[in-house]
Amino acid sequence: MILFAGLFCMNVLRAQESAVLVMKVPANPLETLKAGHPRLHLDARGFAALKLRIGSDSTMKNWYDAIVKKGDALLNEPVAVYVIPDGLRLLNTSRRVVDRLSILGFLYQISGETKYAERGWKEMEAVSKFPDWNPKHFLDIGEMTNAFAMGYDWMYSYLNEDQRHIIRSAIIEKGLCRALLVYEKKAPLSAGGWWPEVTHNWNQVCNGGIGIGALAIADEEPALSAYILQNVIRHLPTAMKEYGPDGAWNEGPGYWGYASEYNVLFLSAIGSSLGTDFGLSKIDGFSKTVLFPMYLTGPLNRSFNYADGGDRAAGGPQIFWLANKYSEPIAATYEKQIMRAAGPFDLIWYPSELLKKKFDPVPLANYFRSAEVVTMRSAWNDPNAWFVGFKAGDNKANHSNLDLGSFVLDALGKRWIIDLGADNYNMPGYFNMGPDGKRWEYYRMRAEAHNTIVLNPGLKADQDPMAVAKIVKFVQEGKTAFAIADLTPAYAENATTVNRGIALIKGEYVIVRDEILAPKPVSFYWFLNTRADLKLENGGRKAIFSMEGEQLEAEIIAPAKARFTIMKSVPLPGTPQPATNNKNEGIQKLAVSLKGVKDVNMTVAIRPFKKSLNDMGQFSKPLKDWK
Repeated sequence: MILFAGLFCMNVLRAQESAVLVMKVPANPLETLKAGHPRLHLDARGFAALKLRIGSDSTMKNWYDAIVKKGDALLNEPVAVYVIPDGLRLLNTSRRVVDRLSILGFLYQISGETKYAERGWKEMEAVSKFPDWNPKHFLDIGEMTNAFAMGYDWMYSYLNEDQRHIIRSAIIEKGLCRALLVYEKKAPLSAGGWWPEVTHNWNQVCNGGIGIGALAIADEEPALSAYILQNVIRHLPTAMKEYGPDGAWNEGPGYWGYASEYNVLFLSAIGSSLGTDFGLSKIDGFSKTVLFPMYLTGPLNRSFNYADGGDRAAGGPQIFWLANKYSEPIAATYEKQIMRAAGPFDLIWYPSELLKKKFDPVPLANYFRSAEVVTMRSAWNDPNAWFVGFKAGDNKANHSNLDLGSFVLDALGKRWIIDLGADNYNMPGYFNMGPDGKRWEYYRMRAEAHNTIVLNPGLKADQDPMAVAKIVKFVQEGKTAFAIADLTPAYAENATTVNRGIALIKGEYVIVRDEILAPKPVSFYWFLNTRADLKLENGGRKAIFSMEGEQLEAEIIAPAKARFTIMKSVPLPGTPQPATNNKNEGIQKLAVSLKGVKDVNMTVAIRPFKKSLNDMGQFSKPLKDWK
């Protein structure tokens, strides 16, 4: 089987040889290939130097000791088995193998103890016998190929020729040949044959993992590896250009982490193996992306988790690589602060000298174009600071929810206004994102589940799934900042104008103003989701949020007829009610409902409990007068 796959792979390669010469990629990307192993991320000298650094740096020594404990625990763990529990993904297994082989290979290189390489070989031997690495969900192949590349390269000196052949054959048959079918458009789109040219994380994970696999065996399989690398170099920029112009990521901070991890892994591996990345690291916006997760993370180390992402702080060891590459000590400091448990790449890329450099303060607010996201805060490094994340954006972006106009709020050491996050990826049609896609039947994907507005709710999508909305004004001066979004494209079926402005004023309170004009009367809904306890006062004009001894209050400033109500965070009557919806236990929704309105000018102030607003100044005026 291995021989057949290898011959097939080479036959396709020879048939396409003439086409390679006209691609805008290097004619021979392996011209500067570094001989021998290891060469992925570090060579033998690099590992020797890292060992010395670990011995002389207390932080690195503590991290290394923790990794040793993980590695020693792995010695007695059973090897991975082929299991697809949801009928689609082998991904958990692939990630487990990535984690194991990176730790075991790293410890073998640093300690020289063969017990780690021996256990790594057992893992690779077992996984090489899998029937496949699940080509119908190609992320699984991308990650597994990356795992085997590290195992092969970092444990090379331990492995005998037969063992190397088995690992190399698995990389070829189950990884590179499967990718070749996709590159040559011989894999059906329904079986994952679309990933090379997409603009989201699949591009970087699949191309990156496959590219690292090619680098690992490039001296033994130069023709195949060169052709694979040409395709990776050709296709990876399609996703990388999405970082332009300022480093943002449409899929949200959670998927920023996944996409950038594999992007950086490939750049690190190609740089160490070939001495060049062929200009990939100079793509517009990539040098700035290291600041994106920092801005999108609030004072509680919880991110503004728009799209299908969790709210844990966005980060990863790739921030150390990026910070070093583009000389951003503030980003390196951020990553060190939010780290949970160190892994091998935290040590490999640890920018100890960069962390000693002083850096100038960065602005408290930022607007990321293209992603159309704004964050505002009252201070850095204060767990009680106020933080607002606010988005317009593109409902067509991968993993998007219908969340244009939504926002989150942290203050006084709590997250008061939350994004519910993703639902179950295995629900039928969850990723059917077309205009009439089934995705928009699920509550958490709909506008009614977000901290935004809904007009005329019903069975259809409650924002236009094809809509793109822009931040049309952004201003920051000291601790005051505001942004105005033109949300009209999201609601064009029911309104001629929909604008939302959000202001953080003096770092002490928030104003949310909505202005809607409709050609005929509409039903208007305004929502906030919270885990706080809610109580209404002043006949529903005011809502008190209480959580763990702290309180905030929201007050309707206008219109006079508007009143708050408290609801469960569940679908409105008359909207889709699939039984598989998350029940959102422990979450309440603060709501305003106005029926039969054509002109809405609504202002809500959110402030500490019983704190007077005094004069709202320009923020009591129409959005056109916010300056």
